[in-house]
Amino acid sequence: MAATTQAMGSLPSGFGICTTAPDIFYLPELVFGGLVWILVASTLVSPPNPLGWVMFVSVFCFVMTFLWMIFFAVGCHNSSSCWAAADFVYHGLAVLFYLSAGVNLAYVTFQKKSGEFRIYQIDISAVVFAFAATFLYFIHAILSAIRWKHF
Repeated sequence: MAATTQAMGSLPSGFGICTTAPDIFYLPELVFGGLVWILVASTLVSPPNPLGWVMFVSVFCFVMTFLWMIFFAVGCHNSSSCWAAADFVYHGLAVLFYLSAGVNLAYVTFQKKSGEFRIYQIDISAVVFAFAATFLYFIHAILSAIRWKHF
């Protein structure tokens, strides 16, 4: 139990981000967020306002997660508790963003169910991946909060 607490209390760097509890979620977050981005971009963005928000969230979270992963891999954090708190705050914000984007995308998809079936299937896939990304960011935020409290 003490080894788990010690591992949760330290900030990894290098390849350590591929083996520690909250940081192992970086790659799945990138994959699912990228899939949302690709699937929404591959269809006609109509109506532009809610789907524009979905595109903003998916692109913003993809870029920020990639940069955040690079910062941790390079070791810019110097094991500071400030970085642990920032990790929690970022992933909590990403949860709120993806949850709002997923709900908007689900509503727009429900409205377009009488349209072209192939586009409808792509939109349903985007909804599923948006909520999967929300779940991954939520788990990462919870584990980051635990790590921050043990820091």
